[in-house]
Amino acid sequence: MRKDLGNNIRIDSIRLKNFKAFRDASLKDIPTFLVVVGANGVGKTTLFDVFGFLHDCLTSNVRHALDSRGRFKEVLSRESNGDSILIEIKYRMDIVGVSRLVTYSLEIAEKSGAPYVRREILRYKRGASGKPYHFLDFSNGEGYAITNEEDFQKADEDLKRETQKVSPDTLAIKGLGQFERFKAANAFRQLIDSWHVSDFHISAARGRKEAIGEADHLSETGDNLPLVAQRLFEQHPETFQKILEIMARRVPGVSGVEPKLQDDGYLTLRFQDGSFKTPFLDRYVSDGTIKMFAYLVLLHDPKPHPLLCVEEPENQLYPKLMLELAEEFRQYSNRGGQVLVSTHSPDFLNAINLNEVCWLVKVNGNTEIRRAKDNEQIALYMSEGDKMGYLWKQGFFDGVDPE
Repeated sequence: MRKDLGNNIRIDSIRLKNFKAFRDASLKDIPTFLVVVGANGVGKTTLFDVFGFLHDCLTSNVRHALDSRGRFKEVLSRESNGDSILIEIKYRMDIVGVSRLVTYSLEIAEKSGAPYVRREILRYKRGASGKPYHFLDFSNGEGYAITNEEDFQKADEDLKRETQKVSPDTLAIKGLGQFERFKAANAFRQLIDSWHVSDFHISAARGRKEAIGEADHLSETGDNLPLVAQRLFEQHPETFQKILEIMARRVPGVSGVEPKLQDDGYLTLRFQDGSFKTPFLDRYVSDGTIKMFAYLVLLHDPKPHPLLCVEEPENQLYPKLMLELAEEFRQYSNRGGQVLVSTHSPDFLNAINLNEVCWLVKVNGNTEIRRAKDNEQIALYMSEGDKMGYLWKQGFFDGVDPE
């Protein structure tokens, strides 16, 4: 079971080099709630897949993560400006009572058809000035990690290095990050292991489920929805009741939802329509009803994921619900879980603030990332009371035509 990272860690920036459509792109000063827009095929899914890729690298290895995406040559940018893939993530976390900006850098290359980790670094400044110190540094399966990194009274030369060897296609933080003595590596490993990149499938959420399984958090596909609902019903009745009240307001006719253990030992969801005495099984309710309930279960999780990524939440949902849904994503981020959402919905965007939006655009075949707050025209219109969705629909996002 994952540890609760709370508000102690937050991603500050991402740099991608030669990762699919991103030949060299950076996203800086990432807020706790960020909405990503752009035309189809511009790279929104790819941006979110960076997190899935790192998670696959951690849970398995680099070769597996690449193979599942078409192998190294398919992930490496076409006409790349190098022979390696670079992913660099900067995140803030408390170390000895001080918020520090930590950089995790991963460079992947290929030799004789075999992918390997060319360089893996974890660094941050020990003091208010000076260069960032490498607390973990590995190349091609060999390197070191500092074991007393929190002893800031010691000089750099007095820090203890622990030399290790790992498989060339394995992340060093996979093993070292399990140990508390590697403070920053341990926190980043937990972050990767705990973030949630939603790949929700309505068909997976429906139907009978075994009553035993993962119930602490909704899975990426949503296939354990009845189990998580049952946990909330039994262990967090106030939260479950709040979800039911929201469902009743948003979905006409739905007056209740009940996780029901059947005689054969399987668990199902039953939806109560106020017009009928007998509740309906989930297979008889609309896709939008299932999806709204799943989102409410996800967004009212008593222990938010430190990072939550959701693509196009507007699908199957009524447009007028977008303002409330966007606010719930923001509230989730305020409770401690950083949120990234992609959307094509002007209604969803109308609930979003200036500093909460970026858009992707292709220039000469390569994807660039632009921030709404850096566009003077958009900033001016927003300051005069315009809504982000209207500006998006009217074509004020340079290089993008939503039509």
